[in-house]
Amino acid sequence: MKKTLNLGIKANSFLFSILIAISYGSSAALNYQGETIKWVVPFSAGGGADVLARFYAPLLSENIPGTPNVDVINMPGAGSTKGANWFSSEAPIDGKTIFSTSGSTQFPFLLGDPRVKYNYNDWEVILASSTGGVAYLPSDLGELWESDLESALDVNFVFASQGPTRLDLVPLLAWNMLGMNVEPIFGIKGRADGRLMFEQGYVNIDYQTSSSFLAKVTPLVEKGQAIPIMTWGILDDNANIIRDPNFPDIPTFREVYIKVHNKEPSGSAWEAWKAFFIAGFSAQKMVVINKNTDQEIIDLFSKAFEVIINQENFSQISKNYLGVYPQSTGMKAKTFKERATQIDPVAISWVKSWLNDSYNLNL
Repeated sequence: MKKTLNLGIKANSFLFSILIAISYGSSAALNYQGETIKWVVPFSAGGGADVLARFYAPLLSENIPGTPNVDVINMPGAGSTKGANWFSSEAPIDGKTIFSTSGSTQFPFLLGDPRVKYNYNDWEVILASSTGGVAYLPSDLGELWESDLESALDVNFVFASQGPTRLDLVPLLAWNMLGMNVEPIFGIKGRADGRLMFEQGYVNIDYQTSSSFLAKVTPLVEKGQAIPIMTWGILDDNANIIRDPNFPDIPTFREVYIKVHNKEPSGSAWEAWKAFFIAGFSAQKMVVINKNTDQEIIDLFSKAFEVIINQENFSQISKNYLGVYPQSTGMKAKTFKERATQIDPVAISWVKSWLNDSYNLNL
């Protein structure tokens, strides 16, 4: 993949280095030649956060002075809280370790999960990425869903989940609102593991964030082994949920809800779902560094990502890996972080009550 992604980039490397030097003056003295930057992903390989990191890693290497190696290191466990706790308490702050978060890292923090020992206030965001999500079924159930939705809703579904306080909260609540019978198997280390269990026939419903769906599930769809049934959608400028432009032919959860219940979604469940959807998907993935890292280094990383996402061919080289979603640095990324880590307390209270009633989980 590195060879493909570097097309059109090596020729501009020198110019990118000059731009970084001009923008940050003394940071030009920083040189990572012969060094290795560790990019820690708190999930197993093949999931959305992993795809994002492996897409960006060679580009980041090209745009850091000295072209250091950028190694993606998977540290799965406890739905990402294991890796997040490690990064918060043990990772060095010498500017050679960065970390990927996702909704599955944000939700436990927001819900007060006792396993959380990290705080987003301790991290500076150097890249923020929106995303979407797609739910899908095996071909036989997908065909039933399309031909006889009422019968499909009565199927006993089994879903491989990282846990109800992770990003999986969004699909679990959505399916509950549709009246579906979904039995979760909790404890998988990442969505890639859930996809593998789907492929092996151990579960019969799954969802993936857009990056993983585009890279890993689209081949299953093309082979007729999976049929997408809904996306979570995206927000328009008026905060309304509309179809995901990356999947314009797939209805949103909102559309499916209207088809099932013959009315627009409303009430406490909908408001809670929408709040967590915004925090979990519209503000889904962040790359962060410890805030105690030297500011020159933080600025250097931020500028490197800015150069990458602003290059002329970025949308072309990224769409098959990330989809067409906003990528942000600087102040936009900081605003993104606020949206991802601040939710209406009413929605949090409602979700905690729902988790207790549904899964006997008392937070």
